[in-house]
Amino acid sequence: MVGKRGMRFVLRKLDMKESRSRNAPRKYQERSRRDARMLEMLRQGAWPYTRVVRHWLAVKLGKPQNRITPEDIQRLLQGKV
Repeated sequence: MVGKRGMRFVLRKLDMKESRSRNAPRKYQERSRRDARMLEMLRQGAWPYTRVVRHWLAVKLGKPQNRITPEDIQRLLQGKV
């Protein structure tokens, strides 16, 4: 038997599961749009890139922003990363 507090946690868990299944497809689509947008900005721009692009690069490359080299960016643009 679950008390009121336990029932609240059970309902919260069910609600989170339902919202995750509803929101996941939208997030996948947004990630692919963002990746395309950032790659286009990389192709058009030159160093130093904007803060948004540098952050995206750091996440994609798995490196801190200050360790990213032009060679890393070229490999990313060629699809080798």
